[in-house]
Amino acid sequence: MRHIDYFFGIGSPWAYLGLDAFAALAASHGATIEPHAIPLIEENGGIYSRDRPTARREYWLEDLKRWAHLRGIELSFDRAALSDPTPAARLIVAAWLDGQDWLALARALHRAFWSQARDIGAADVRIVVATEAGFDGAGLEARAAKDDVDARLALSLKTATEAGVFGIPTYRHDGTLFWGQDSLPFLDRHLRGEKLIA
Repeated sequence: MRHIDYFFGIGSPWAYLGLDAFAALAASHGATIEPHAIPLIEENGGIYSRDRPTARREYWLEDLKRWAHLRGIELSFDRAALSDPTPAARLIVAAWLDGQDWLALARALHRAFWSQARDIGAADVRIVVATEAGFDGAGLEARAAKDDVDARLALSLKTATEAGVFGIPTYRHDGTLFWGQDSLPFLDRHLRGEKLIA
């Protein structure tokens, strides 16, 4: 069975916009997805949007709105008072480690933060969101604090850094990286065995 490494972060709206399209693509190729929750890897060239020049930030925002419209996803930009959403990824890692439907949980947490402006940086909010999605929210929150989740996060960061990943989302199949949800057509062609570079 084909295997795709998926490098992502809950704090990335692009990961949210591309999640369903990526899941559908992987399913169409009969590929398994291995999730790796990571931050941007600045040593490899990752640049947070807040650190980019104004012109680039403004373009980033317009492009984000275009892609959201294309994907049929409503985004909320009223998040100034929200806390860091990245701890929510620990629940996704815990779900994956335990063989639960981590994709459904990722979708719910992404939607809560990016479409509904819910403060998933807060544990009580994460628990409610996970519970609403059909999971044992309190159980997952407790599970997410275990050592094997820490170990998995560290391994994912090491794997990504060594692979040359810098931004999220990034997809890897057979050692080839595809950065950004807008690169999904190339991943699709790659999985079909097509030659992408002359």
